Amino acid sequence: MRRLFWVGLGLGAGAASAILASRFVRKQTAKVAPANLAREARGGMMDLARLVSDSLAEGKAAMHQKEDELRSGLR
Repeated sequence: MRRLFWVGLGLGAGAASAILASRFVRKQTAKVAPANLAREARGGMMDLARLVSDSLAEGKAAMHQKEDELRSGLR
C-alpha cells in the first residue's frame, strides 16, 4: 500500500512539473518571437529618438539664451 502511495505521489508530482515547465517554455518562446522583439526594438528606438529630440531642443534654447546675453552686452 505504501509503495502505491509513493508511486501515485511521484506520478502526480511529475505531471504537475511537466505542465508547469511546458507553460514556462511557452511563455518564454512567446517573449522572443520575432514580432515581439521587433515591437520592443521599435519602442526602444522611439525612446531614444525622443531623448535626442529633447536634448537638441534644450541645446538650442540654451544657445539662443547665451546669444541674447552676448548681444545685450555689446549694446
